[in-house]
Amino acid sequence: MSEIQVLIADDIRILRQGLKAVLSADQEITVVALAENGKEAFEKCRVYEPDVVLMDMRMPDYDGAYGIRAIKEQHPDIKVLVLTTFDDEETIAKAVDSGADGYILKEMEDERVIASVKSVYHGISVFGSGVYQVMRNQMEKQTVARKDGEDEAGEHFTQRERDILRLVAGGYDNKEIAAKLFLAEGTVRNQLSRLLEKLALKDRTQLAVYAVKHGLDE
Repeated sequence: MSEIQVLIADDIRILRQGLKAVLSADQEITVVALAENGKEAFEKCRVYEPDVVLMDMRMPDYDGAYGIRAIKEQHPDIKVLVLTTFDDEETIAKAVDSGADGYILKEMEDERVIASVKSVYHGISVFGSGVYQVMRNQMEKQTVARKDGEDEAGEHFTQRERDILRLVAGGYDNKEIAAKLFLAEGTVRNQLSRLLEKLALKDRTQLAVYAVKHGLDE
């Protein structure tokens, strides 16, 4: 079986090196280059011709959306898998509109990151927890929900729930939410589970959409 050649683009050096170590531990994957922004990733694609680019979204100067567009325009056969901490609607939309072949979160286990790289390489689009389709479906669903329930949307949440919804909508992960609210990370997970059950939603992406639609993100 041929090796999958991967280029990693992330503005944080320690994360680039960490991801390189994780992927290089798999015998089917070779990390051929590292880049610190979207432009450098594009330029190194011309030199190294990787099979897959693992791309962060929010990077200074030239972000992931820039890199994805540039790579896809010049190298349409190169697969681009977004790996980021942000699962908000805007960031997901930018990635997908730019041509990303997949979108996963950095909180994902190492084994699943490796599996996602392999899936994208073999032509299987990977969107963590069905994130892209959820966003498309949820926009229409929440537009109706807002009309029906906007009068009561803010009345049945505790202050802690409001704070968590606001931070989820802002793209913060569980660890960041815990730090900002001075809570244990386990407490945040429990609160998120209760909110999902309370609102009959499937995941944090739907929670973020709900919060934005009902003005709970401010």
